[in-house]
Amino acid sequence: MPQLKVTQWDPKQDGPLSEQAMQNKLIALGYSVNRYTYPPGTCFPNHDHTVAKIDAVLSGRFKMTMYGKSLVLEAGDLLEIPCGVVHSAEVFGDQPVMSLDAIKIK
Repeated sequence: MPQLKVTQWDPKQDGPLSEQAMQNKLIALGYSVNRYTYPPGTCFPNHDHTVAKIDAVLSGRFKMTMYGKSLVLEAGDLLEIPCGVVHSAEVFGDQPVMSLDAIKIK
């Protein structure tokens, strides 16, 4: 079974975590980036995308389920979501989630 591929922000390599620094990193990896803020209670049921993506969390906690496994992403976590893979997401806890939605540029 495929594994969840999560990368964690490395302050020694990437510098202090900030929206601009995370956006610059994603752009350098070949992604187009948009920022979203999701209030508590937000839930995205099972869905997929026609492009490869990365969900990168800047603040809050985002519970992601993919390949039958769940994990909670926190500030500095980046989850790769391959094209066509069914997954779901929900804001976990009572704080909003600010995330960068990165779409792989072909």
